[in-house]
Amino acid sequence: MNAKLKVVLTVKLPESVETRMRELFNTTLWYTLSQMPRDQLFAAAKIADVLVTSINDRLDAEFFFECGEQMKIIANFGVGYDHIDIVAGADKGIIITNTPGVLTEDTAEMTMGLIMAVSRRFVEGAEIVQRGEFSAWSPTFLLGRRIFGKRLGIVGMGRIGQALARRARAFGMSVH
Repeated sequence: MNAKLKVVLTVKLPESVETRMRELFNTTLWYTLSQMPRDQLFAAAKIADVLVTSINDRLDAEFFFECGEQMKIIANFGVGYDHIDIVAGADKGIIITNTPGVLTEDTAEMTMGLIMAVSRRFVEGAEIVQRGEFSAWSPTFLLGRRIFGKRLGIVGMGRIGQALARRARAFGMSVH
């Protein structure tokens, strides 16, 4: 029987994912939301077969110099990979992956939620209620501005921009 792969996660993932990782692999988890210190990242590079990283981890030529011969894959949890020296990784024979589309819909939903929250003053209203200061209603109290019929300019129509455009159109906005 082969020994389990040594996997190091430098980023906190959902509990269900971490549980499954522990079942399948010899897994070391990073338990905080803070960035893994660089010296610990280098130490992980010397022992891991697989490293699961995020945009917070700078994987430059110096990092790849520190990688042990056993390192097979760096799986980046995120779309972007400009924090990874792809050439240095390839020179070491390390496969580098990312997760395109993983947060497309989530990012579009968050953006639409922020547009609505700002235009309709959601946070201000919630704070008034939480402080117990809501005493009377009036037709314009915290009404804010409608988004229906408004124009939304989206810079970049990649996956996220297109997902946001679909949501904006559903709210009756024109997209430019």
